[in-house]
Amino acid sequence: MKQVKNNKVVLIGDGAVGSSYAFALVAQGVADELVIIDLDEEKVKGDVMDLNHGAPYGDSPVKIKAGTYNECTNADLVVITAGAAQKPGETRLDLIEKNTKIFKGIVSEVMKSGFDGIFLIATNPVDVLTYVTYKVSGLPKEKVIGSGTILDTARFKYELAEEFSVSSGSVHGQIIGEHGDSELAVWSQANIAGQSLYQLLKDDPEKQHRVEEIFTNTRDAAYDIIQAKGATYYGIAMGLLHITKAILNNQNVVLTVSSYLEGEYNQEEVYIGVPTQVNKEGAVKVFEMPLDSHERKLFEKSATILKEMQNKITHIIA
Repeated sequence: MKQVKNNKVVLIGDGAVGSSYAFALVAQGVADELVIIDLDEEKVKGDVMDLNHGAPYGDSPVKIKAGTYNECTNADLVVITAGAAQKPGETRLDLIEKNTKIFKGIVSEVMKSGFDGIFLIATNPVDVLTYVTYKVSGLPKEKVIGSGTILDTARFKYELAEEFSVSSGSVHGQIIGEHGDSELAVWSQANIAGQSLYQLLKDDPEKQHRVEEIFTNTRDAAYDIIQAKGATYYGIAMGLLHITKAILNNQNVVLTVSSYLEGEYNQEEVYIGVPTQVNKEGAVKVFEMPLDSHERKLFEKSATILKEMQNKITHIIA
């Protein structure tokens, strides 16, 4: 008798991002089994009950339960959203030392279980913490993925779609680099049906200023949301779900996740947001986008910032 594949996801961190991701996963029936782990066991107990009560109305059945790190043994995917939250006025990189120490403990516990699946990291600063996970876990680079600039890319596409009154699905545009202040928009490749969006804006005297505004709105969106309601969680939860589908359903889709570079874009030993093919084996192939000279300089600067951050926490993960 053929064995039926059981897609099992373990979520570590049941805060605003984690619980939003759990809800989206259950609503869409993306996994067969969801295990939630958090230091606040009462919160997990309540969320598990709540999700189980709503599960009958999801797209397909999901078994949901609270668990411990032992549950990671046979998990296909471990999603980490745990960590110190970004506070108003605080950059993602300000969080680095606090969350590196937290992650070293979490990842070590996961690996003790015998876990051999894929890690998906969302906690900020996400690129650096994905690097930490890679180093502490000892897993192959393709099995450790960060959410990268997937949300920034979605924000960029939303802004462009609003500007040109089309569906965001018809907009081709990417944000790459650090998920943070040094990220960059690849304007040279942004298009609708092959039409350069940068050129369309530049050729319209009344819209020239929108080039900078669109990027600024994209880059600073998190700060605006945090100022308004204390945290961002729905957008990144949907982004994480998108990556989860790509992995569990073996979609071979190209997403701007945080991947480990080994010579691509002339960069070595850094996790950074770049277009990457994602499937059941993980982040299997980095695609090198054609960048103009200005974009290449910005990307190099972004990578340098991340490498400097990595160097600052080497003593913690050693």
